[in-house]
Amino acid sequence: MRIKVMRRLAIASLVLFSSLPRTAAAQRADSLSLSIQDAVARALRVGDEARAAAAQVEIADAQVTIARAAGLPQLRLSGSQSHVSESARAQAVGAIFNQPNTYTANANFSQALFQGGRIMAGSRAANAVRSAARLDEAETKAQVALEVQRAYLQVLFAKRLAEIQDTGLSLAAQRVKQAEQFEAAGRAARYDVLRARVQQANLEPAAIEARSDVELSMLDLKRLANIPSSQPLKLTSSIDTLAVRAIAASVAAAPALSERPALKSAEALVQARKAGVRVAKADLLPTISLNGVIGGQAFPLSGLPNGRGRLDVVPCPAGSAADRVCTQQNGGWFGDRSFGLSMSWPIFDGLRAKGAIDLAQANTRLAELQLAQTRERVETDITARRAELDRAQSLYAARRTNAQEADEAFRLATLRYSRGLGTQLEVSDAQLALTTAQTNEARAIFDLYLAAATLARALGQPVPFPDRPWVPVTPNQNR
Repeated sequence: MRIKVMRRLAIASLVLFSSLPRTAAAQRADSLSLSIQDAVARALRVGDEARAAAAQVEIADAQVTIARAAGLPQLRLSGSQSHVSESARAQAVGAIFNQPNTYTANANFSQALFQGGRIMAGSRAANAVRSAARLDEAETKAQVALEVQRAYLQVLFAKRLAEIQDTGLSLAAQRVKQAEQFEAAGRAARYDVLRARVQQANLEPAAIEARSDVELSMLDLKRLANIPSSQPLKLTSSIDTLAVRAIAASVAAAPALSERPALKSAEALVQARKAGVRVAKADLLPTISLNGVIGGQAFPLSGLPNGRGRLDVVPCPAGSAADRVCTQQNGGWFGDRSFGLSMSWPIFDGLRAKGAIDLAQANTRLAELQLAQTRERVETDITARRAELDRAQSLYAARRTNAQEADEAFRLATLRYSRGLGTQLEVSDAQLALTTAQTNEARAIFDLYLAAATLARALGQPVPFPDRPWVPVTPNQNR
């Protein structure tokens, strides 16, 4: 009985352990459902570009803290210990200078009272740089959102092209069977069968390439969303044609926002450079600071200090005057306090201050030129994106009608061929025209959305999603 029980347990264990790899493999093969909103949110949360922009903000925050620290009180604790093995002064003057051990403990206080405006200007410059970094972060996030949506829609577009190619390949296979049946019935020649087979073979490379494009575009989406390349994805969003057309119309009428992050960032950098000029000019002015030291010193003959220092009366050496009072310190801590006001004014520093001022002024002029270039670039970008949107709207209207007519022509050609009124060449030409028209239609809706999204990005508006309504931001709301 015991042997049977042990045998059953062994069999159960083998079944359990043999199922574990399959279970793990099944878990690894689970697809990750990803909407276009999830892809954008993931890229903004864990994407390298967004995290790099956030790191720049952290650096700017640290620079603000450093700049402000120059105007705050400084307090430092210091301590030291020294041991004198042999003292020349004690040998020459007397044993009173023979202090073999010295302990020092101090609290050093300092406060800048006047720095020629350097502290305030430096703080303003650091604040301006931090504002620029935050605006650059917003600009980067908007660009990342646009790139992720572009990659997501590229996958959908590649899948649509693959479906079109697979459908064409399936129709070509049906025509081969139909031609073979017509040949068997004496209604078609051998040439018609060979032509149908050649056309089917010619469509296979395009179908294979379309499937490969799906995988390549999927890898690009995974890269932007920071998803492992081995993780299968299931895209849950789709392109709503009516929504895209409405978005394009809304974006075309949307106003341009003057507070676009790129422009505001360039303006903040100009402010920072101007504050840098004031910092450089502060080197020509005097500096005044308050200093203080509170601490103590101890001179034990051996060991460590033993409490508060005091002078004890001790017997004087033989032969001393009768009225002489001799004392000896007990090796404890004696107080040491001092306060002072210091002033420094550079008279000649080898033209270092002049060089610093010239450099700061040159950086200011460069920042102003970069601001002007940014304004021109934004204006040019808006004009170009509006023209691109107009072109995309016109092409979509034309290609949409063309796809409908090509589908009707292909159905008529197929019907004529099945009834012996048309030729296989007519069907082949109609199918090629249909494939081209469907591809152009898919490309048109893809281009229409990207043109609208890119224009919204250039206007400083939020980048719309292709499957939900979009409302532009007005200048009052932006403020």
